[in-house]
Amino acid sequence: MKEVYLTQEGLEELKHRLDEQIVYLRTEVAKKLQHARELGDLSENAEYDAAKQEESQVAQEIKDLEERIKNAVIIEKSGTHKVSIGNTVTVEYLGEVDLDEDPVMQVQIVGETEADYAKGKISNESPLGKALIGKKSGEIAKVIALHGEEEYKVISIK
Repeated sequence: MKEVYLTQEGLEELKHRLDEQIVYLRTEVAKKLQHARELGDLSENAEYDAAKQEESQVAQEIKDLEERIKNAVIIEKSGTHKVSIGNTVTVEYLGEVDLDEDPVMQVQIVGETEADYAKGKISNESPLGKALIGKKSGEIAKVIALHGEEEYKVISIK
């Protein structure tokens, strides 16, 4: 598995999710399996089959989380002279926007695992993330979008 870029907060969140999944697997799924076994013949027991499938899915998620944690590379905040992973960047969209839209937005560049556009976190692998990496305040980042090229001006870097 390739390196997984995470902030310290992102790593802690993954560890918390792992702990929750392990506890869930050991308690809830185990209870469901026990209940299904008590119903009798396992060969034609839909509840047992569903519980086994859920057990398998949770076990796979645990494995995936453990792999991400094992391959985690903590993003160290670098300076603010140019955009890098971990920085929070204020950009201005230079294209046309609706009257009710703000062309200025703030995004944090994070690894793929932590990306959540609704929270203002974009992946370093996303088109905008890739375009912003290495830019300085005042520079223009060009992004190839489905409907053509978009331009974003870097306003500030934190």
